[in-house]
Amino acid sequence: MYQVLQHIQPSPVVQLNHAVAIAMRDGPAAGLALIDALLQGDDLINYHLAHAAKADLHRRLGQTVQARSAYERALVLKQQVEEQRFLRRRLAELAG
Repeated sequence: MYQVLQHIQPSPVVQLNHAVAIAMRDGPAAGLALIDALLQGDDLINYHLAHAAKADLHRRLGQTVQARSAYERALVLKQQVEEQRFLRRRLAELAG
């Protein structure tokens, strides 16, 4: 569905959502590769949800150091208190 949406209304956020869907279908490593490629460009580099998605996929792969770094980046970029709380909880879970 995201491929169709990307064709109709292309955007970096649609590409990010597609990467997350691929991660659900094919596993976190597949989605992570797509997100890393997206973050090579300028469109999503300052988009907190791209970093939060990246963090979650690293977490699922057991890559704690990388997950922590990506959660911290998302936290810096996000200003809404509720989402900051969620990101802080995820960071705390990684600590153990």
